[in-house]
Amino acid sequence: MTTRSRGPNADVGLRADGLSAIDPNKLRDDFPILHQEVNGRPLVYLDNAATTQKPRAVIDAISNYYLLNNANVHRGVHTLSQRATDDYEAARESVRRFINAPSADEVIYVRGTTEGLNLVASSYGRKYFSAGDEVIITGMEHHSNIVPWQILGKEIGIKLRVVPFNDDGELLMDEFESILNDRTRMVSVVHQSNALGTINPINAIVELAHARGVPVMVDAAQSVPHMPVDVQGLGADFLAFSGHKLYGPTGIGALWGRAELLNDMPPYQSGGEMIRSVTFEETIYNTLPHKFEAGTPDIAGAIGLGAAIEYLESIGMERIAAYEQALLKYGEERLRGIEGVRLIGSAQEKGGILSFYMDAAHPHDIGTILDAQGIAVRTGHHCAQPVMARYGIPATVRASLAFYNNTDDIDALVKAIDRVIEVFG
Repeated sequence: MTTRSRGPNADVGLRADGLSAIDPNKLRDDFPILHQEVNGRPLVYLDNAATTQKPRAVIDAISNYYLLNNANVHRGVHTLSQRATDDYEAARESVRRFINAPSADEVIYVRGTTEGLNLVASSYGRKYFSAGDEVIITGMEHHSNIVPWQILGKEIGIKLRVVPFNDDGELLMDEFESILNDRTRMVSVVHQSNALGTINPINAIVELAHARGVPVMVDAAQSVPHMPVDVQGLGADFLAFSGHKLYGPTGIGALWGRAELLNDMPPYQSGGEMIRSVTFEETIYNTLPHKFEAGTPDIAGAIGLGAAIEYLESIGMERIAAYEQALLKYGEERLRGIEGVRLIGSAQEKGGILSFYMDAAHPHDIGTILDAQGIAVRTGHHCAQPVMARYGIPATVRASLAFYNNTDDIDALVKAIDRVIEVFG
């Protein structure tokens, strides 16, 4: 079995008290891509909600697989296949440990959060929903947690119910309780909003839903990379996240689900690996997790995901969360001090998202000027068009934080916004 390397600076940091929780300047040395200039300026990468950068430990793990162990997993008796299988399944165990799942068999490899949501909607929904049933989501969902349920609605006649949120970006829990009823068959909710940063009260949502026997699906794409997430502590029934937002490779992620639910759900796709036996008369499906993993998987991606998790664990998710919260507070204070900048989303419980709007310039123009200063942010509706409609704006500029960002990055953002004001008045 290949031993994965840890980031050389992964153990730095002393105290978990805000900005001193870790030393981002030392950790940055683990990320080769950050040490470059863009448009003649040092790169300031503030687009972490879209995708995070990859530490050398992840790059090395992927490279080592292709250099030393490239073979298909499972059923191979030769040494390379056994090595690849060991690393592939070790990564699954890393996912289980990272989210505190009861069993690695409940961890399904998927391409990312989007596929995890589609898998549940397609498999669980098509088996258990019928015309007139209802699925509850929130007004701050990513499109990936809207469209699959709409498709299901057109196919079988289910109805989508939406929990609104206030101006600060906080769910109206009274409204949630009022629309939760005997026709509700699923609650599917984002843990942390990618457009607002709001961290939703999953435990309270689960308690209310379970009191009516309703399962809860959690979109954890934005939460798992930035805070400790314990699926048993949350009490949810399904949870999905993406590797590329977790400092791992693209094209890989995980869906966790309760074994009793997954066992009763039909396969999402069919082909090799998801079968136990096949004749022309009948197919017997494989056991978990393989029942939902048809075809040759993204082996290198899974191994890279495992390496990313080990890297994060070596730093400590509590320390990462404490640092990013302090950096968020610093960023909000700096942006609120700029006349003409309107922060979108100010929930009491919030992750590292600085989403803002300026009447003076369109977000895309702002993003272009920031890029000229070497600053990478995201502009647009962030696949959350209903959120933009709620605030009556077409788009926002979103600066999203990671543990390798520092106060200098925030200061550079503020200076670049001053340049926007110079250009547009």
